[in-house]
Amino acid sequence: MDYRLEVVTLPVGDVDKAKEFYTRQAGFTLDVDYHPTAAFRVVQLTPPGSACSVQIGVGLTDAPPGSARALHLAVPDIETAHRELTARGVTVGGIRHKSPVEEWTGGWAPGPHPDRLDYASFADFTDPDGNTWTLQEIGRAQQ
Repeated sequence: MDYRLEVVTLPVGDVDKAKEFYTRQAGFTLDVDYHPTAAFRVVQLTPPGSACSVQIGVGLTDAPPGSARALHLAVPDIETAHRELTARGVTVGGIRHKSPVEEWTGGWAPGPHPDRLDYASFADFTDPDGNTWTLQEIGRAQQ
């Protein structure tokens, strides 16, 4: 039996502002914007290349806006992802890597891991509500 993660719901305060951020700045694809009543709206967006989407809207969750933390986007080249997001106006924190990765106890060093090891390099950004995203480099060796 396969269990595929299909959708993650993000709590936002202003659906239109969040939709604009995710489509124009973060580069997500708009899959659907369905609002049959004033009390219900679902906007589904998918990151480029992802099998999992995110939902924002009205009547989807009672979680406070901005309370989603450490959602990970796996990217094969963290420097390219950082440049692309920054060019579209997203404020992305500096790239950092686990150090020392072999015996990691929470230490970080600036820049991508020198050997570009999977699961070792990261950068963060937030959406307009404060939901946090982490870019994580995975699969560079397969490029």
